[in-house]
Amino acid sequence: MARRLRPVAPDFVRDAPVRLVFTAGAAAAPAVVYRALAEEVDAWPSWFGAVTLARPTRGGAGREVRLVGGVRFQETVVAAEPGLRYAYRVDETNAPGMTALLEEWQLAPAGAGTRVRWTFAADGPAPFRLALTAARPGLGRSFRSAVRALDARLAERRATDR
Repeated sequence: MARRLRPVAPDFVRDAPVRLVFTAGAAAAPAVVYRALAEEVDAWPSWFGAVTLARPTRGGAGREVRLVGGVRFQETVVAAEPGLRYAYRVDETNAPGMTALLEEWQLAPAGAGTRVRWTFAADGPAPFRLALTAARPGLGRSFRSAVRALDARLAERRATDR
């Protein structure tokens, strides 16, 4: 059954009771990585292994996302700064425990490529917070694997565009 979560503002990424922050590098430029994150939402399942469906909703102001295992999210995009930042909050989910969730992708130039920083900001009762903190290693592996796969996908695109 879907549950509504507490709506949070973009600053929740700094104030959340649980903040998991991960970084990885990509060879593609920030503008290219941003386009893959924010404008090519339907392609997420091709590079983010945990995602089975992603599609924009409400003319791009929202997203519907489904994960391996059947978890579903209805999201609202709360920040879309081309080449810099893409963030969305979860409005509704069937996942137990959480009361608020916001994810932020920050992009920064790193040589000819991009430093990608993903912040997973969440709230929920103490058992949920403890479980989420324990899940940090797995979320980190999933993120790093996703960025590697995205980078490979973008490299293939660059090669075929030549």
